[in-house]
Amino acid sequence: MKKILFATSETHPLIKTGGLADVVGSLPPALKRLEQDVRIVMPNYHDIKNCEPGRYVCTIRVNNSDVNLLETRLPDSDVIVWLVDFPAFFGTPGNPYLDDDGNPWANIGDRFSLFCRIVTEIAMNRAYLDWKPDVVHCNDWQTGLVPALLSLEEHRPATVFTIHNMAYQGVFPSAAFTQLNLPGQLWHPDGLEYHGMLSFIKGGMSYADRITTVSPTYAREIQTPEFGYGLEGLLAYRRDDLSGIINGIDTTVWNPETDGYIPNTYSSKTLDAKVNNKTALQARLGLTVDPDVPLFGLIGRLVEQKGIDLILACLKDMANMPLQFALLGSGDKSIQVKLQDFDRLYPDKISVTIGYDENLAHQIEAGVDIFLMPSRFEPCGLNQMYSQRYGTLPIVRNTGGLADTVVDTLPASIHNKTASGFVFNDASPGALLEAIKRCLVLYAQKPLWRQLQKNAMQKDFSWQSSANQYLTLYREI
Repeated sequence: MKKILFATSETHPLIKTGGLADVVGSLPPALKRLEQDVRIVMPNYHDIKNCEPGRYVCTIRVNNSDVNLLETRLPDSDVIVWLVDFPAFFGTPGNPYLDDDGNPWANIGDRFSLFCRIVTEIAMNRAYLDWKPDVVHCNDWQTGLVPALLSLEEHRPATVFTIHNMAYQGVFPSAAFTQLNLPGQLWHPDGLEYHGMLSFIKGGMSYADRITTVSPTYAREIQTPEFGYGLEGLLAYRRDDLSGIINGIDTTVWNPETDGYIPNTYSSKTLDAKVNNKTALQARLGLTVDPDVPLFGLIGRLVEQKGIDLILACLKDMANMPLQFALLGSGDKSIQVKLQDFDRLYPDKISVTIGYDENLAHQIEAGVDIFLMPSRFEPCGLNQMYSQRYGTLPIVRNTGGLADTVVDTLPASIHNKTASGFVFNDASPGALLEAIKRCLVLYAQKPLWRQLQKNAMQKDFSWQSSANQYLTLYREI
């Protein structure tokens, strides 16, 4: 049995801004089911919810500050969560990275530097817990100083650093290194220094025993200038220590056979019932109710990364095709306005809902026939996996986790019954439109379409598979 400490800036359902929280809310319980001793450590934010109040455990002194450690549990599991309680940094309303007005915390470097020091004390069994991990699993730049600080310790645990998105790096002016009172021996070009600045993510990438990211294709992509954001050289240098493990999904929450949000549950054996979700969704969104028209869906952040500009460029053509389109999301205000214009121009064919609604998200996954996910880059992605589980075939760009989880519909994959969606290469409106047209041709062939749905629904996207891969990695180091 391994003792594993998960260091993270967010955990679902306690507090969430993105996919990192989903991973940390799911992977530790999956490892616990494999009989591992797993603990999570995260800051005790003002806005944490959905858990029992933390019980005081101890006080740790770092950098002339007394920091309390509280203990609670992850809901519906027996995974212990330690909350780093320092109200001066974490006791103000807002999310982990932004204040209530949506501005980045001015002291964000101080916050996560303190957090990393506390994680290091726990990892070295200096926190009065009588528990020392074999592996410290760090996630994203907010924990990047942990492998660096641990590199200076004797008899330290092994370290794993997972990159969930290379675009966020935690880079600060060089003066921050002194202000944060970090050990001088970490300040050099092979350490925390990055073009004269302090880089948190580089700490994880330079000092961790192993680096992982959230899909095998993304692990290759981040070694290139297009996706490496200036750190591709370091990642290529460490390629023997770098691997990609695809995220799982919560198959209890995303399950068409038991989903309480959808009007009609169904399975791969009762696929005829899926159409009832479609007509209910059409009625809810004010689209023309027609069980036969192909209905496309999209749920996500309305930002360039997600390829929403490609969708916008195609929407006029799509409005003139025999199809409907339902979108749920929020993001760039100018994109929202342009999408809402299409909603007004074609109310019976295009529905745009700005914001997020869990109920509607499930109804879209169950009700649409085809899910659009034309991301410019996608470290892992979850909706393409949810979609396949619901017999909703995804159209995805050939990048990151999308490439690893969707099998393009081609003669060979149709023949061996692995085809589960549609994949296109170029991040261009023309390439997306061609994929949509190819999809419409096959949608008209009902027996083939039904086989593709069954192929998709039979794929295993559970966390159990991913947890086993992580456990193998822990054992190797």
